[in-house]
Amino acid sequence: MAPLEKFSLSKAFKAIFAGCSITMLTPNRIGEYGGRIMYVQEEHRLRAISLTILGSISQLTITMFMGATGLAILKYTGIVNKASFDNVPWLISDTLFIISVIVTVMLLLLYFRTGFITTIITRIGFLKKLATYIAVLDAFSGKQLLRILFLSFFRYMVFILQYLLLLKVMEVDIAYPVSFLLLTVFYLVMAVAPTIGFTELPVRATASVLIFELFSKNIVGIQAAALGIWLINLVLPAIFGSLLIFGIKIMKER
Repeated sequence: MAPLEKFSLSKAFKAIFAGCSITMLTPNRIGEYGGRIMYVQEEHRLRAISLTILGSISQLTITMFMGATGLAILKYTGIVNKASFDNVPWLISDTLFIISVIVTVMLLLLYFRTGFITTIITRIGFLKKLATYIAVLDAFSGKQLLRILFLSFFRYMVFILQYLLLLKVMEVDIAYPVSFLLLTVFYLVMAVAPTIGFTELPVRATASVLIFELFSKNIVGIQAAALGIWLINLVLPAIFGSLLIFGIKIMKER
């Protein structure tokens, strides 16, 4: 948000929690944008949307890239016995791998060529007004974009570590390297699967069982780990975010 206004760390935390709250009611977490901009000054909110979308593209790029890499290792290195995937051939199918690679390349081009997109929009008559609100994207240098991408990767690794620890606690006995690869594919599937925040748990549980049961018969442990991640990363932040939004509403009414 730096190109628009000064944003403290505490204010950023509140904005993220508010986004988590609203995203519980929207498909594929698109409500996060609306929640986050509540803490942005009113005159900057439309421009802030383009910045939050840029951050989401960065995170999605990392998710797709890591998922494609995980699939490639599972498919071509022989680190895992391919017979393990006989019951779910889609897991390492060429279609899923090709789609993930194509989407990753497209996202990278979109991410590092935001200035080019702005130029195109300014040349299209009925979209010219939008150019005013996305021109702020031109303020980012290649170095800054790489830094944002690295932060997205760090955030992604936090999610992976959380899941690895929960699988261990739930006694899902899978070697860490294999669990890591399976998790990259799991997050890839979750990124493309259509979900709504409060209905995401069944999708998570189903996807995790389909993927992890190939290497562990502890179905209850796999489902419990999926539940734990959902509670920690979505439900609890959403509850806290709801309290923050309620507080904002009371302040405005006063």
